[in-house]
Amino acid sequence: MGGSAGSFSVLTQIIKLVPSEFSLPIVIVIHRQRNVVSEFTKILTQTFKSKKIIEPDDKEPIRESVIYVAPQNYHLLIEADRTFSLDYSEAIKFSRPSIDVTFESAARVYKNNLAAILLSGANNDGTAGLKSVVENGGTGIAQNPETAEFPAMPQSAITFVPGIKVFDPAKIADYIIAIATN
Repeated sequence: MGGSAGSFSVLTQIIKLVPSEFSLPIVIVIHRQRNVVSEFTKILTQTFKSKKIIEPDDKEPIRESVIYVAPQNYHLLIEADRTFSLDYSEAIKFSRPSIDVTFESAARVYKNNLAAILLSGANNDGTAGLKSVVENGGTGIAQNPETAEFPAMPQSAITFVPGIKVFDPAKIADYIIAIATN
């Protein structure tokens, strides 16, 4: 899942509904200010104590039943051996971590076994990544822009990526629960 401005409340709604035991990993990429210490992951872990929520280390294997949060100020990539790779290269579309970078790398590895979800945000990061997900046989989902505090990000994906699904936040949670508990 990726998001930016306005995505925190939707993200917390979704995480709240996901059962503590689920069969898939969930990876979250959220834009955060680069020069301000972020408490995002700490807030999530304190709010959802029954769920394993961590920021992955470089080369850490991806495990099921874990919610991973891209570390602040690093691009988060998925490697062919299904480990994480952290990258400190230039910001993309003014963002590090970039949603596009994570979605594109995940699409190459997981192909049709991937669902990528783009939430509220004020730029178009995530659009190219969702396109890569769909082109590799995965499922692309955008938050319904009418429900987004900042609709630019999901609207960009809807405009430029044919074949994606558009869901309200509750339907996004239902979708995740359906695939993660089967």
